[in-house]
Amino acid sequence: MSYKKDDILSNYDVFPKVFAAGKEAQIRIRQTGARPVFEPETEYQFMICALDQGCPRNYPRTADFREIRLRSDAEGNFTFRHTFDREQEYFIRAFNDKAERILQLSVYCVEGGLAERYPFIGDLHMHTTMSDGRQHPTTVVSNYRRYGYDFMVVSDHGRYYPSLIARDYFKDLPIGLNIVPGEEIHLPPVHGHTNDVHIVNFGGEYGINALVEGTGTEDWAREKKMRAIRTENVPDVMTYAEFEEKMQALADEMDVPEDVEPTAAATYKWIFDEIRKANGLGIFAHPNWRSDVYQVPERFIDYMMEQRWFDAFEVLGGENYYEHNGFQTARYYDERAKGNVFPVVGSTDSHSSYESNRNAFICATMVFARKNERRDLIASIKEYYSVAIDTISTEFRLVGDKRLVRYACFLLKNYFPIHDELCYEEGRLMKQYATGTEEEKAEAAELLTLLGKRTERLLKKYFAF
Repeated sequence: MSYKKDDILSNYDVFPKVFAAGKEAQIRIRQTGARPVFEPETEYQFMICALDQGCPRNYPRTADFREIRLRSDAEGNFTFRHTFDREQEYFIRAFNDKAERILQLSVYCVEGGLAERYPFIGDLHMHTTMSDGRQHPTTVVSNYRRYGYDFMVVSDHGRYYPSLIARDYFKDLPIGLNIVPGEEIHLPPVHGHTNDVHIVNFGGEYGINALVEGTGTEDWAREKKMRAIRTENVPDVMTYAEFEEKMQALADEMDVPEDVEPTAAATYKWIFDEIRKANGLGIFAHPNWRSDVYQVPERFIDYMMEQRWFDAFEVLGGENYYEHNGFQTARYYDERAKGNVFPVVGSTDSHSSYESNRNAFICATMVFARKNERRDLIASIKEYYSVAIDTISTEFRLVGDKRLVRYACFLLKNYFPIHDELCYEEGRLMKQYATGTEEEKAEAAELLTLLGKRTERLLKKYFAF
């Protein structure tokens, strides 16, 4: 995502940056770029300041500022041990012999389930030339790795197989990008009634579009290997007549309000149920997208929120006018106030992965998961360990649970700028492997093998779990 890297991150390294509350952590501070501030083998005054508990002169009962004396090593660096008591950000401040502050570094302490989860940034909704996008699936995933993504899905309109093409192409290379199978679901109309709620199947083990003959099964996509990543319990393909009859029967069984379209409600419930059978994540996408008028009627959004058939709500993504993300964000917090809490994600809904596309990088999702793997990402989002990231404006904005938002804010400033530098070269080599000559492909494969999964090693350095 290329978040801004400030001079402190460039000139000093503190690691780990994140650790568990109540456990002693070994902290290292290294000078890495600027004119050295710390002399070798010299004693300095440091202070560790808890951000959430106030300043001692104003809040002496709660404030937590601790002074320690540290001696630098032969290179002017420091190693010390400290136990951080509570979940929050902490400043590590250093002072010279005149009591002037000469350095301030940030670290973070987490509690409970967060102390065993790592942050991964990705996108759960984007398109390629295999529907209405502008680049091939292998180019799209390469470009987004270059921009710092840890995971992503190719979710082409009406087609599952493009995600498998991207996934299979890089399967033998030791890349750090997790390419997740998926699709944006568009099923045929029922008795002339077009179903217009857009639903994303993130990580499902078979395609939902391909359960009905048509776009999702065109050409060789009817083959099971092109519409599923599992070999057993993959439903057969229905004819259009069979699908229409099935949806009508479901609609006849449902008791819906008079101002809600029964066939639409039945179809959406069936889609979300089928995504869960496929072990995927069903995402209710961009209801406030303006397609002529707002894509989904307000009353139908109310009904979807009441029923909660979806697994996650795409609170951010797709467009950069305020009504789109702004109204969806307002809806999310209104629902939370009523006690209707659900997971949120942010996605670009990108149709071009180049910087010339004004919407190529407007939103993303940070997921706190134990591993950067499909099942664990899905489980973590369902367990409410996700935050939506808005990068439309210069300053990022975050949507989600306050505890996670605070932590994510720290990470976007203090961890991901370093992380993204490692992703850049990997993504560039992935594109070379996808589009280059045979000689260039061989060179890219060799270099990617040498580089290995550097972002995985970065996690071990900066997260003391």
